[in-house]
Amino acid sequence: MNDLPIYLDCNATTPVDPLVALAMQPWLGKHFGNPSSVHPYGKEAKAAVETARAEVAALIGGRPGDMIFCGSATEANNLAIFGVARALRGDQRHLVTSAIEHPSVMQPMRWLEAEGWQLTVLPVDGTGRVRMEAAAQAIRRDTALVSVMLANNETGAMQPVSEIAAPAHVYGALMHVDAAQAAGKIPINVHDLGTDLLTLAGHKFHAPKGVGALYVRAGTPILPIMAGANHERGLRPETENVPHIVALGTAARLAQERLVREATRLHALRDALHERLVIAIPGLLLNGHPTERLPNTLNLSFPGVAGWQLLAATPEIAASTGSACHAGGQTVSDVLAAMSVSREQALGALRLSLGRFTTEAEIDGAANALINAWRGLTSTAGR
Repeated sequence: MNDLPIYLDCNATTPVDPLVALAMQPWLGKHFGNPSSVHPYGKEAKAAVETARAEVAALIGGRPGDMIFCGSATEANNLAIFGVARALRGDQRHLVTSAIEHPSVMQPMRWLEAEGWQLTVLPVDGTGRVRMEAAAQAIRRDTALVSVMLANNETGAMQPVSEIAAPAHVYGALMHVDAAQAAGKIPINVHDLGTDLLTLAGHKFHAPKGVGALYVRAGTPILPIMAGANHERGLRPETENVPHIVALGTAARLAQERLVREATRLHALRDALHERLVIAIPGLLLNGHPTERLPNTLNLSFPGVAGWQLLAATPEIAASTGSACHAGGQTVSDVLAAMSVSREQALGALRLSLGRFTTEAEIDGAANALINAWRGLTSTAGR
């Protein structure tokens, strides 16, 4: 009997699809060759890597030759930002990003700022979307790189990336998009987005942890940030992790094949969960855009309770809160703070994120558990 809680934390990580695990298995055993070797073992490994490269490229509408395999989205983001900064050492010393970026984007940006680069951090509106007027004003002739995520990991709010890329290119700046949270959940086409670099994370769409990719449009000025051999167009000097790359390719192919129907299914389940909770819990608030949002993501603030209290009272569910507990108390999420959400609302936030294996029965169970726990906590507090 499975006594594990209902998993509603797919924006943190997803379970590996059994078909993905099956595809990578032979490359952990019999097919162990180094893709750089010229003998049959190496050649079959090289062929597997190139097949995966084409599958990942197809997921985002890119060319296989523009895909660089990395160990994670964090590495890919660092390569994009530091690699471009290394390549552009002239008069372009201005960077633009948003206030809701993942630390693997924000921290490299802050690092470069400490080294003398100028950094503009774009604000977001109350729905968690970048303010376009601020972006239009921020991008200028000395802007080297603009980095804005495609969809936020906490609220699911999708960003107007293509609208930001247009003025960036007018001024000769490069556009980087962290699509780690969006890939496999919504259609992505790098040409439509107008992006020069784009980051993917395998474990966000049912591949294992420890593998990601960076799309680098041909001709984009970028230099490696590690020294070594000439793997991955010279940008990632390590022997390719063949089993995980095969897994990433398979996961990308499966996501592409199922994209429309899975997005429709998740959208319906997410909205059903939201509707159940709204009816039962007066004062429940949505954090994020009502429509321009990932189909699997529901960030809600529960009135009268802290998110961590509600989660502690619902052991039937595995999810995330909108705050972090520290010795001195609680801090609200940087994303919700950037949205100017009140402290009380931010502390009451839960992120419920669905995935490929989430069922209707689990949504019913989660709704019941959350409603009962909230009622129990608020009735106790009112005594």
